[in-house]
Amino acid sequence: MTINFLVRLLLSLYTLLFSITAVATETATETQFSQGKEKSIICMTCHGVDGISTIDTYPNLQGQKQAYFIAALKAYKLRQRNDGLAILMHAQADVLSDKDMQDIAFYFNQVKSTPVKNDD
Repeated sequence: MTINFLVRLLLSLYTLLFSITAVATETATETQFSQGKEKSIICMTCHGVDGISTIDTYPNLQGQKQAYFIAALKAYKLRQRNDGLAILMHAQADVLSDKDMQDIAFYFNQVKSTPVKNDD
């Protein structure tokens, strides 16, 4: 075996492993997105479709940073947030597992709404 052959073989193996990892990561990302979307349906009641609220007193969730989103949900669950309409969020956060929070945070971080076209 020549060194050129070994180098080409190693590069081929590296490319194959990288491709497998990329596909696995993409599949995991798609799975987490769809699970987050499914779990976030109840959130959309107040926070709007895809996390864009139509009610002034409810914040938008779309594009929210995941770490902040998860920290906020945990704070509601632990009753560390008590202002405004927090009592509504306490009940919602109580039923969420850490995995649920991660999935929902991922979904709202990643989702992008299609802009509404104005026909004027």
